[in-house]
Amino acid sequence: MKEIKITDIEGIKIGNAENKIAGTGCTVIICEKGGVAGVDVRGGGPASHETELLNPINTVDRVHGICLSGGSAFGLEATAGIMKYLEEKEIGFKVGDITVPIVCGASLFDLAVGDSKIRPDKEMGYLASQNSEKNIVCEGNFGAGTGASVGKYRGMERAMKSGLGTYAVQVGDLKVGAIVAVNAVGDVIDIENNKPLAGILNEEKTKILSTREEIWEDFKKTGGKFTGNTTIACLVTNGNFTKAQATKIAGMTHNGFARAICPVHTSLDGDTIFVLGTGEIETNVDTIGTLGAYVMAKAINRAVKETEGAYGLISLKDLEK
Repeated sequence: MKEIKITDIEGIKIGNAENKIAGTGCTVIICEKGGVAGVDVRGGGPASHETELLNPINTVDRVHGICLSGGSAFGLEATAGIMKYLEEKEIGFKVGDITVPIVCGASLFDLAVGDSKIRPDKEMGYLASQNSEKNIVCEGNFGAGTGASVGKYRGMERAMKSGLGTYAVQVGDLKVGAIVAVNAVGDVIDIENNKPLAGILNEEKTKILSTREEIWEDFKKTGGKFTGNTTIACLVTNGNFTKAQATKIAGMTHNGFARAICPVHTSLDGDTIFVLGTGEIETNVDTIGTLGAYVMAKAINRAVKETEGAYGLISLKDLEK
């Protein structure tokens, strides 16, 4: 197994667009030839677009774009810009003389930073699609990770800045990569040593505490302390599989979330993983699923390691100074 760039996966293009002042952005993953896709939503509060279409019992089995965005439910508008871009290139599902691009998406809550009145919209989705032609992925404070944060159980004043992360590997001819915008209520854990990389801070903002233990201390209380969360991701691969198998792979890839985020999949999160495959390489579900969990966990770690402090939130880089 060797590490590669996620942009080394042929047939996939990735683009970012963001508004740094407003503290929001979107990331688009485009597969012009169409790819088999699946999804697994584990969090209790998702904001999503066309996820029901990915149910294995439904007809359409290929998608042309995945959108990861900020802006909470408002940010789902960015998918319209991706559809516009693909329609202009006549990429999509053919219905007579009409071309309908199939674009799925999910949004995270970043309205508590920057300007909450500015969200990813049709224009930003279109720009991210145009930027995908360059196929250059910037991590950290870019795309859907622009306004992302973690460790928010005690409120934003004790949270840390997170962002966008990627990681990809190649085994033989099989390539598997993850791109993730990390915006969890919980903490991000280093998968190499099981130590916290980012999360809930002490009141002096000098040390990372344990969100899990903070929740346990409040065991008699009901309701969420902070509802602006959700980690959203896409696993991309040149592997070949059915839509039902893609759904299984997405479920296995959530093990990467569980390894690198604690706690995860809470009622305060909307954690969502898409899987998108170009179908070039014959393999099996378990190989892709286990690789998916690994690269996803590594991408989550990179999301906090590559991020700069912003919007009054400190980053891992700030703590390490």
